[in-house]
Amino acid sequence: MKFSQMFMPTTKETPSDATLPSHQFLVRGGFISQSGAGLYDFMPLGKIVLDKIRTIVKEEMDKTGANEMLCSFVTPQSFWDESGRSTTMGNELLRFKDRKNAQYVLSPTNEESVVNMIKNRITSYKNLPINLYHINLKFRDEARPRFGLMRGREFLMKDAYSFHATNEDLVREFHVMEEAYKKVYTRLGLEFRVVDADSGAIGGSGSKEFHVLANSGEDTIVVCPDCEYGANIEAAIRKPNKRESLETITLEKVETPNCKTIDEVSTFLNADSYYSMKAVIKKAIYEDREEVVLFFVRGTDELEETKACNAVGALDLEDASEEELVKAGLVAGYCGIVGLHENIQVVVDTELKDDNNLVCGANEENYHYKGVDLTSINGLEYKDLIAVKEGDICSCCGGKLEYTKGIEAGHIFQLGTKYSEAMDAKFLDENGKAQPFIMGCYGIGVSRLVAAVIEQNHDEKGCIWTKETAPFLVDVIVSSAKKEDELEAGLKIYEELKALGISTIIDDRKKERFGFKMGDFELIGFPYAVVVGKKLQDGLVEIIDRKTLEKEEVEIGKVAEILFNKIK
Repeated sequence: MKFSQMFMPTTKETPSDATLPSHQFLVRGGFISQSGAGLYDFMPLGKIVLDKIRTIVKEEMDKTGANEMLCSFVTPQSFWDESGRSTTMGNELLRFKDRKNAQYVLSPTNEESVVNMIKNRITSYKNLPINLYHINLKFRDEARPRFGLMRGREFLMKDAYSFHATNEDLVREFHVMEEAYKKVYTRLGLEFRVVDADSGAIGGSGSKEFHVLANSGEDTIVVCPDCEYGANIEAAIRKPNKRESLETITLEKVETPNCKTIDEVSTFLNADSYYSMKAVIKKAIYEDREEVVLFFVRGTDELEETKACNAVGALDLEDASEEELVKAGLVAGYCGIVGLHENIQVVVDTELKDDNNLVCGANEENYHYKGVDLTSINGLEYKDLIAVKEGDICSCCGGKLEYTKGIEAGHIFQLGTKYSEAMDAKFLDENGKAQPFIMGCYGIGVSRLVAAVIEQNHDEKGCIWTKETAPFLVDVIVSSAKKEDELEAGLKIYEELKALGISTIIDDRKKERFGFKMGDFELIGFPYAVVVGKKLQDGLVEIIDRKTLEKEEVEIGKVAEILFNKIK
């Protein structure tokens, strides 16, 4: 390809709303163009990168024996009503009506569509397992679309759905998909981490996320440097931080004037905050109601809201208003577990189980209890509620856990029978009994990976594409295309590289100066450049490595061979 024949409108102007490097450089480099809020068109360079990533994903999926199909982007809302997600997805599900007043949605994912595809077409365990996938557009009506391709409303995703007769076979396929995903990210040249995750709105009993490591990542990842443990902060666990119980003392209510925080109370009572209970009041949002819920964690810990939301089976958690606290009979800053109204739902963190001699609020302003013994309170519900901190102990190997940042680029789920039961999709098992399909689902954000590559690979000048994702591997820069000898030499190198199977572009623009061409090379981020310029009369050209910006003078006759060895 020649620069003079290709539409690649680079610019020095950075979009005013672009805060991430990928958003800035993909727009400036002429890869994408914004057409609306969270909507992006892929220009020629961007489409090449997108297709390269798509091809790698398809190749690795095909190797697993999965079948490629294609679901409609538009889905009847009745499918979503049947599964129950037309309610739980909320406003992120874009609904519309056609001219006949029939209701449809733009699919953000396709569990319902694929269950409908399988339903009544596979009727026996003998035809299982099966894994169906497609690479297709999705739409999620984000409330605040931002960060370019990272959080757009329309995106390209590979989603796969497997159907099984047994849980054991689901687990087998889950591991097959995990290995396939690892191969995808490795081939793309990315540094990534596989982490335990929360299943979120998709549901299911187990899931793993694949995170491209980058400082700009939205997700906090908990990792152990001494082993392979990793988890999203929403699902991270630690070795229980348990000390020996203190000697039980008599329950005593003490005055703690103007002491609302754990630190204030602990200082006032000259007590170790480890032996205290922190109350976190939230309003749980359900499909049919709202309810104030009280969560208790150790004074030295913090509540992890996703864990808390899952613990009570809510759609979401919000801060309760002062009016709602008064109605529930709760006193902010002085909430405790003793003497609560019976209608308040209470969940206690697992690590507090069997603890005694604790300090907590007395449900009365300016008062706390000392000597609270949880073993004496019946019927308490215990769940993992805490947010793992840096320095906590790894439950796998005993190492010290650390935080890092990641960009979620893939997610795999063990769904179980959530969707097949809801949509009455069944098969006959070996005993002739009707059973709901046991399902898994597996997603990769293909268009998001375009941005993720740049978040992990860039400098202040622009993009640095990996070899598998670069729109072209080599940019032959003709310093002055008006000089026939330079243009002729550049074209010769260009043709030699193409003959070796190396994707190459030649900057043959006659109206642009050399400095402008170099700026485009650095901004766009081709892995290598060959500069044909002043040293041509000595039989020399210059090879530049975009990642290091190191320059190397080589004989013109050896350029193709040298680059072939560097690339292959």
